[in-house]
Amino acid sequence: GRMSESTGLRARKKERTRDAIGEAAVSLFLERGFDRVSVNDIAAAAEVSKPTLFRYFPTKEDLVLYRFADHQGEAARVVRDRGSGIKPVTALHQHFRAGLDRYDPVTGLSDHPEVVAFHRLVFSTPSLAGRLTRYQLEDEEALADALGEGIRARLLAAQVLAVQRVLARTNWQKIADGRTARDVRPEAVADADQAFSQLQ
Repeated sequence: GRMSESTGLRARKKERTRDAIGEAAVSLFLERGFDRVSVNDIAAAAEVSKPTLFRYFPTKEDLVLYRFADHQGEAARVVRDRGSGIKPVTALHQHFRAGLDRYDPVTGLSDHPEVVAFHRLVFSTPSLAGRLTRYQLEDEEALADALGEGIRARLLAAQVLAVQRVLARTNWQKIADGRTARDVRPEAVADADQAFSQLQ
């Protein structure tokens, strides 16, 4: 009825506001560097008040990392939703390979100039890199829970996420050095296959 319609509308408006603020922030950061942009600059560019901005993004780091936050818990989800008879590592391998096929920025295999610059921003800004590590630790705990009990689940979760991080950084670095994603893709696939077979 009317209620749920207006709730849906409100949710969409909030989502649009969040995206507008996030996009304004990222383009300013890419243009001037993370430390040279103030929260006031971003609020002005996104045409929102400072309190509104902080309602969506509690810290300046969150303005960049919300794109990563959208992927939070993904590995755990892949393991929980896998088909019967499929090993967790196999499901994670297939998921990463599918990401490479789509040139998903999360795999590092994207030569979209803004994505390459965005990753450079994150990797070269200590407060962002530190914040990203915290996200990854939360992901690791969620994945360990999805994998089961005990030290084996915890070790495997840590290894899987370390592997994905190394693969993504390797792919990104090759593209940052001037190669195209299409050119890097066969190596990215071979690297992923080798890395996940070692995890098995």
